[in-house]
Amino acid sequence: MTRNRHLPKAVLIGSASIVTLALVALAAQSVNVTEFFAERTKPVVTGLNPAETVEPGRERSEAPAHLTDGENRLPEPALAPAPKPAEIRTLTAQSNGQLSTQGYSSQGKRRLSQQADVAHEALGQQALMSHDRSRPVLQQPDRERFASAETNPLKQVADDPVSTFSIDVDTASYSFVRASLNGGRLPVQDAVRVEEMINYFSYDYAVPESREVPFRTSVSVVETPWNEHTRLMQIGIQGYKVPLTDLPPQNLVFLIDTSGSMADANKLPLLQQSFRLLLSSLRDEDEVAIVTYAGSAGVLLEPTKASNKSLILRKINALTSRGSTAGHEGLKGAYALAEQMSGEGEQTRVILVTDGDFNVGLADTQSLKRYISKQRKKGTALSVLGFGRGNYNDELMQALAQNGQGVAAYIDTLSEARKVLVDQVVSSISMIAQDVKIQVEFNPATVSEYRLIGYETRALRTEDFRNDKVDAGDIGAGHRVTALYEVTPVGSPARKFADRRYGNEVPSAKPISQSFEGELAFVKLRYKAPGAEKSKLVTTPVTVSTKDIPEAETLFAASVAGFGQLLKGSDYLEDWSFKDVEALARANRGADPFGYRSEFLSLVRLAEVAQR
Repeated sequence: MTRNRHLPKAVLIGSASIVTLALVALAAQSVNVTEFFAERTKPVVTGLNPAETVEPGRERSEAPAHLTDGENRLPEPALAPAPKPAEIRTLTAQSNGQLSTQGYSSQGKRRLSQQADVAHEALGQQALMSHDRSRPVLQQPDRERFASAETNPLKQVADDPVSTFSIDVDTASYSFVRASLNGGRLPVQDAVRVEEMINYFSYDYAVPESREVPFRTSVSVVETPWNEHTRLMQIGIQGYKVPLTDLPPQNLVFLIDTSGSMADANKLPLLQQSFRLLLSSLRDEDEVAIVTYAGSAGVLLEPTKASNKSLILRKINALTSRGSTAGHEGLKGAYALAEQMSGEGEQTRVILVTDGDFNVGLADTQSLKRYISKQRKKGTALSVLGFGRGNYNDELMQALAQNGQGVAAYIDTLSEARKVLVDQVVSSISMIAQDVKIQVEFNPATVSEYRLIGYETRALRTEDFRNDKVDAGDIGAGHRVTALYEVTPVGSPARKFADRRYGNEVPSAKPISQSFEGELAFVKLRYKAPGAEKSKLVTTPVTVSTKDIPEAETLFAASVAGFGQLLKGSDYLEDWSFKDVEALARANRGADPFGYRSEFLSLVRLAEVAQR
């Protein structure tokens, strides 16, 4: 009887798994993880090649296992908890046995150790993404960067009655906060921009009647939820809605980061899925081109009509991640292609897709800002789509989008990709008003103190409001912009500034007109029509009884503002808590066709138990 020399498949798989764990155990004892990350700031997960570790005369079953079996396959895109600053968690392996290296040559042992190093990293990355506590945990050093800005202070109307800022339609901060909370951690405070969290949601604002004035201003005043002695003033701007079919032809140049750091499932793979959604919202006459950058930049897709979806998708599906990040070279190539595509009556935009790490070439923020601004004056705007965690440079992404007069968004899920690339594609690529500035003048006869909630990175000097040479934010077709002020009425016990020996009021050069006495504030907006040199002015007086916006809408916006301030550690909310946020949002959730407001409630509950 002939003996069957082939082992059962289950035994082979089990043996491979045991050997792989043994390799990890060996690596954990011999690898300095700190040095490992210092040398490999952009890890690439690869499979093992058993043939390289098999000594002559040994059976193949003793070789390390591939990391491609069903047990070790990478999961669907998921986010890991954000690591603490400068924190490195070492990998620990749980194994019941040790790998014997007896009989291997020195070269064989060295190769075995190198490949265990790769297995160490691969399994660590995998366990981090899957949140499986039975698997090892590995996190990279925290290299994420955010612009740091002091929270807007409370101001006394007698000293500083005018508040000026540029509008902001970015929403990246909200998505980043969501990703952190879904990973079980509170976001770092600098990552929270309250105005972007407020503007993530749509509100019921009056719609402009024609294109003559491309947006309409709505204002409402309600009692502040966290302080009954102050008032909350909501300013809402609704852009004119332009159907996609009425837009001029769009030329979109996608500049895609394909460096090694984009290998994670929530980066390049998520981008590939997101791009398929975008194609569904483009028209046949729109053109798409793709430039990639990693080590060196190159054109992946020459300008192609959106009708040729099969070719575009084939190019997108072929993307792989490798090398370092030649960001500046990529930008130059993308802008050169954009200039080539531009035509009479068409709109051209570069859309940068990255995890935010520009580490080769022109990398300092000021040089990049100057370069982007120069290109914008030539007629090509820039928007930024951020993906992934670990080395996300939010500060740089915000600077590029603002100077490129585009939108900055952070995509952490396929649902967010649909919101940005399908539902909001018109407002993201077609501008109806440029350099939009808001200036609010408070009446000292009725208002004692005020503070603007958010917009710290968009502050302008008072004299910048009338200066048409000072750039500001743009409004896309159908876009909404929201701003909130907390206002302290004259005589309110909530007043925080102490009485002065010689009085808190500054004598006015002339008495306030009786026709203005009932006003709380006067809201002024300046904007330019696309391509225009001179701005236009729109004004709106505000009284304590002004109610242009449904109260439930203002209160929901207040709940989001309160949530953002709690995450930033604000001192202005008294004893207000996450539970108060949830109760207010739940009572005023209103219409929620896409579930964004319900998702917000879930995030508030996560924040109650998350850790910093």
